[in-house]
Amino acid sequence: MEKKNFDLSPNLLERFLQKPCEEFTKADIIKYIVENNIEMLNFRYVGGDGRLKTLNFVINSAEYLDQILTTGERVDGSSLFTFIGAGSSDLYVIPKYRTAFVNPFEEIPSIDILCSYYDNNGKPLASSPENILKKAHQKLKDTTGYTFKALGARQGQTD
Repeated sequence: MEKKNFDLSPNLLERFLQKPCEEFTKADIIKYIVENNIEMLNFRYVGGDGRLKTLNFVINSAEYLDQILTTGERVDGSSLFTFIGAGSSDLYVIPKYRTAFVNPFEEIPSIDILCSYYDNNGKPLASSPENILKKAHQKLKDTTGYTFKALGARQGQTD
């Protein structure tokens, strides 16, 4: 198998880390942030209205950076999804490290990471758009043997 030349990758993190994004770890993200003077971390996630939402974090300490990359951040599910009541609205957005990229449009040096939804018990939110898509894909695959790509997923990847 031929080794990939990461020096030609459009993803600056792949180029810096010399590894494919599918292998990114929390330690990799922290290393890039520290060694490249990144000042802001942006969590990106899709709401029930189909729009991309953002949580911005100013990086003020290594401990804080480690914490938010590990545990994510709480969001109000009732403001994101009409089917979630106010009484059970605690959701968490947890970063998917493989989706990290340097945001070329921010004035402040920033890393953006796409996130998944989790409930307050630490389980993936079954009714989130990405999990519904995963279930639909599995049903299609089980029923027909076919696969599909959606939401910009890479070949063989449904999340």
